[in-house]
Amino acid sequence: MREIISLNCGECKRKNYTVTKNKKAHQEKLEVARFCRACRKHTPHKEGKV
Repeated sequence: MREIISLNCGECKRKNYTVTKNKKAHQEKLEVARFCRACRKHTPHKEGKV
């Protein structure tokens, strides 16, 4: 039931992380603060396409 999703940086739009998510339990888009190596700082990362 878990699907692989990618997390895109909110500022530079690069795909930095891949995580798994149960789409039946959590249908809204995931957004977390993670470190972006391109921006060299913590930025909000949103769920994107794989």
